[in-house]
Amino acid sequence: MKPLLLLIVSSFTILHSSFSAQPDSAKALTGKPNIIVILADDLGWSDTTLYGTTTFYQTPNVERLAKRGMTFTRAYSASPLCSPTRSALLTGLSPARTGITVPNCHEPRVVLQATTGKKAPPDQKAIMPDPVTRLKTEYRTLAETLKDAGYATAHFGKWHLGPEPYSPLQQGFDFDLPHHPGPGPAGSFVAPWKFANFKEKSPGEHIEDRMAAEAVAWMEQQKEKPFYLNYWMFSVHAPFDAKKANIETHRGRVDPKDAQRSPTYAAMIQSMDDAIGTLLDGLDRLKLADNTIIIFTADNGGNMYNEVDGTTPTSNRPLRGGKATMFEGGTRVPCVIVWPGTAAPGSRSDALVQSEDFHPTLLEGLQSSHLAPRDEQSAPPANKAPNSSKTPSAKESPKLVSRRETASFDGHSILPALKGDTLAGKAVFQYFPHNPGVPDWLPPAVSVHRDDWKLIRLFHGGENGAHRHLLFNLRDDLGEKNNLAAQKPELVDELDALIEGFLIDTKAVVPVPNPAFDPAKYRPELEGKQQSKGKAKAPAKSAAKGKDDGDPALQGWKARDCQAAVKDGTLRLTKIGSACFLGFAAGKHSGPTTAKFRIKAKAGSSHFDWLPGGVGSKEQRVDFTLKGGDWEEMTVELPAEGPLGIVRLYVPMQDTPVEIDGIELTSKNGSKPTRTGF
Repeated sequence: MKPLLLLIVSSFTILHSSFSAQPDSAKALTGKPNIIVILADDLGWSDTTLYGTTTFYQTPNVERLAKRGMTFTRAYSASPLCSPTRSALLTGLSPARTGITVPNCHEPRVVLQATTGKKAPPDQKAIMPDPVTRLKTEYRTLAETLKDAGYATAHFGKWHLGPEPYSPLQQGFDFDLPHHPGPGPAGSFVAPWKFANFKEKSPGEHIEDRMAAEAVAWMEQQKEKPFYLNYWMFSVHAPFDAKKANIETHRGRVDPKDAQRSPTYAAMIQSMDDAIGTLLDGLDRLKLADNTIIIFTADNGGNMYNEVDGTTPTSNRPLRGGKATMFEGGTRVPCVIVWPGTAAPGSRSDALVQSEDFHPTLLEGLQSSHLAPRDEQSAPPANKAPNSSKTPSAKESPKLVSRRETASFDGHSILPALKGDTLAGKAVFQYFPHNPGVPDWLPPAVSVHRDDWKLIRLFHGGENGAHRHLLFNLRDDLGEKNNLAAQKPELVDELDALIEGFLIDTKAVVPVPNPAFDPAKYRPELEGKQQSKGKAKAPAKSAAKGKDDGDPALQGWKARDCQAAVKDGTLRLTKIGSACFLGFAAGKHSGPTTAKFRIKAKAGSSHFDWLPGGVGSKEQRVDFTLKGGDWEEMTVELPAEGPLGIVRLYVPMQDTPVEIDGIELTSKNGSKPTRTGF
């Protein structure tokens, strides 16, 4: 059982006293303030108008939010991928500690402890660890702490930290909608949806319109007591679709010379921004705005490796890289915090902040010593600015009281920054021990930011198993073009010592040297370079047939975000990224179609989709789940109403090969079946 927390009966007198130097233009909070956390999915640093990096996207409600609080110019996600960041935001713990380091929490397999990996291909120097697939209920979440303090709690939108018994309802939330464990909206952003127990109210309803309206309705029900509302948007994650009218509006605004030129993605940004406006309108109408803390941020950088409207979804310029990379484009994210009486309206801060910081910041700001007995939770000193990699001790940071275990936060309170002070010397870390193979990819890595400097350690990427490093001065080189590691060895050693302390403190399961590494198969010239799809992972010309997606052995199928080779009648996919699929021009097929294929892969969820109008058209999809471990005969019904156009068979991301020995498409329109036997 959870410890019984002592609740405040009177108003927060001590809370008010902690808000020294309040700006004259902001009203102080009264009583227990409401808390809203808005987490956008895959929203890049350059995807809003906050930082002057886009003219194509329009985000007036994000700007409206910024006028009420503080905009952070150097905010970072805990990871370049979503589930790790989500776990960090809720618990205040790094993915290095929880072991959730990839977005695999929708997979059927339950793994609660990360373990050292067993093998890697011979062209890789390190073996990646096997990650966790669920957020353990032993970790105490922000929702649990606030619920025990008398808050009503609700989660709206994407979760992706595990289905029951690891859903929001088991992690401190009283209410969860649509109670969906998957990585994105079920089928489409625009109804009809395919959620198990959640249906649209009207044809063509947009999921964010509905989520925002439901969130406001819930706030109205709770307006007489404090509430914590978690609105984790499905936007702007794939699938790439939006309201048709909005797409057409932005199509007329496209500048073909602009790296941001997808009208569909611009329309998705618009719906995301509209939903924020709905929340703000609701707070204003209910007269709750002056007593509500709002945190707005994203789970990772913008998606630069999928395809929509004949281009990439977005560009993170001037940052390098994007989602799933350890460069700035993968982890630097938008962030606005509205905190009446503390953060000056319309203010900006260049303090280093990160996903793990929000939990301890809220606890300090709300006087956590009054949310729990002092011997169970303690607040950090108000002016403490963390300046080392060492996880703070119980005297330095609030303790995380779990149901079965106790741990210190890995994040730190940023309350001084919200009051206008600096956080000089603070260090933040991203741990990503994987190689998804997207453009701008890097081998398994961990990074540290401190002041203007960023160091990336590539695990065992040097000679004879030693680590290799990339050092950048982000003040002078925001695009991370100049690696200064060789010129500043002492600084490398100093920052790498912080990394080592961080890994030790978090008890991270780290990559190990690959004993099967073959220097002859290693291609260092592709590391960190933006390659066209299908080429970034292509083997040397001397490799076996099936070396690329134009090889006759693939019989018309094309591989993306993976390497494909055919041997002895079996198609083998290796170097599998998070968006690996086989695509096929199925022009002769139309109407309801049955797809059958025989596959051997790890357990996981994936989907088969089709693009009726070809590349750039709205995708239709059907999900399927693999049991894993042995060959499986899969049958997927595609309820197409017209031409299939292009079909795509996606496979779950994994570090072991996937084998397929046949794919068959049979349509009811009378066309001859397409049978591909490799």
